[in-house]
Amino acid sequence: MMMVYLPQAMSFQRSGRTDMHQGNAPTPHCKLFQQRHESAIGFRGPWTKQRNGGQGICPEDQRVSAETQAPRLRAQRLGVGGEMKGASVPAVVIMPSPIFLWRFKAILFLLWGLCCCKIGWDSVMRMSVDLRDLFLYEAFLYYNPLLLVALMIWLWGVNLWVFAQSSVNYVKVFDLAQTHLSHREMWRCATWLTLIVPTSMTAYLYLYSHGEVSLAASQPVLLYAILLMILLSPFDMFYLSSRFYFLRTVWRIILPLQAITFPDFFLADIFTSMSKVFSDLERSVCRMVNRQVATIAWFEADSICGSHSIAIPLVLVLPYLCRFFQCLRQYKDTKEKTCLLNALKYSTAVPVIFLSALKYHVFPEQWVSFYRPLWLISAVINSLYSFYWDIKRDWDLSVLTRIFMFKSPSTWTNLLYGRTWVYYWVLGSNLVLRCTWTYKLSAHLRHNYLTVFVITALEMVRRFQWVFFRVENEWNKMTAKQNFEMSSDMPSEGDRLLESSSHTSSEGEGYT
Repeated sequence: MMMVYLPQAMSFQRSGRTDMHQGNAPTPHCKLFQQRHESAIGFRGPWTKQRNGGQGICPEDQRVSAETQAPRLRAQRLGVGGEMKGASVPAVVIMPSPIFLWRFKAILFLLWGLCCCKIGWDSVMRMSVDLRDLFLYEAFLYYNPLLLVALMIWLWGVNLWVFAQSSVNYVKVFDLAQTHLSHREMWRCATWLTLIVPTSMTAYLYLYSHGEVSLAASQPVLLYAILLMILLSPFDMFYLSSRFYFLRTVWRIILPLQAITFPDFFLADIFTSMSKVFSDLERSVCRMVNRQVATIAWFEADSICGSHSIAIPLVLVLPYLCRFFQCLRQYKDTKEKTCLLNALKYSTAVPVIFLSALKYHVFPEQWVSFYRPLWLISAVINSLYSFYWDIKRDWDLSVLTRIFMFKSPSTWTNLLYGRTWVYYWVLGSNLVLRCTWTYKLSAHLRHNYLTVFVITALEMVRRFQWVFFRVENEWNKMTAKQNFEMSSDMPSEGDRLLESSSHTSSEGEGYT
């Protein structure tokens, strides 16, 4: 525990009389003090006047008054002799330490999570075995995308914290305002989202299992409506400037009609890792609009919100198409061929998504004999191409020219200098998660919702690792460009010698 002494403000009332003497007549010792003072300075005048125009206050009276009042003031501070007029006694406030507060909040957070798990589990056990799996799948569909968004915010806060501890100026890289969200504010947003989403899910499970179907159906609708209102609110609350920056960047991603900046394609890359989140959000909103929440009408394969809907692959491919058109826009502006190669990388995800969706629209024999091999080939091409681009282009590790030659300082980054195991881990995990990512993009495998949830979470962890190297690589490029411009603006030694010699020769010609 930490003791904090908080002195409170003390206000004194001034009056036309001194505390020691009533009336305006000066005391004898004050007269003597005044005469000596006037004879010394050769000036005859009043003492310092008070605000109400009263008589002058003798400094000697003030000294005597202060000495006389000192014991009484000490007694009043100790609680003896009544209250002092116009003053408040300083208070001692006991404040808990920050570590204690953090631990207390963490314990409350865990207790709340355990309560939600207990209530949710008991609610599921109340249902019949036949409907239990369908009920869990539906509840999971409404809430798992929001949980994954909360996870991404947590990880992004960790990214910002690491950048703040290092030499990477992420504020300059993303061209952020001074009012941008710090890692603490990102974690605060993630904490609230992590609390609200499981609470709403627990209420949904509890109400549905106890027969309150209409109230249960309103829980996800209310949650989505509140979050949408907060995101689109035009009022100066809930980090308005940051929300405006985010929405403006999203708009630039959807319509790449202007020059592409680093924040534009950086956020678009993150959206490609969240394509499954967008697909589940579309399924959830579809059921809410068609009033299929807390029902099994959506389970029919041919329904508008069923698992065979064409909207599923369309939403899955949307982030890749946005990134594809961004690359074309970059090629138009820069004429660099690497932009076309990058666009080719994103185009390889399109066959993976649509070939998987064809399983529900072709005969089983055709799927096994023709479409499934094509899907596997396209998945391998997409995974390997994406892995190569991450290492060679986005991170600039040049691993294909120096296979695991990590002793060279040129292959290190400033963030993780000297830690060889980090590079082995990042390379291996990136390759494995790139391959498993195609499992998530496959619409015909989405009924294994727990497996898909875990793979999607792991993909966000892979993207979390990717952010460190991508942002630091961009910062190194900006620093190198800035240093080159500064060196080009400064004249070289030879230029200075030529300039001095020409100046000397011109002066000699002037004298002749």
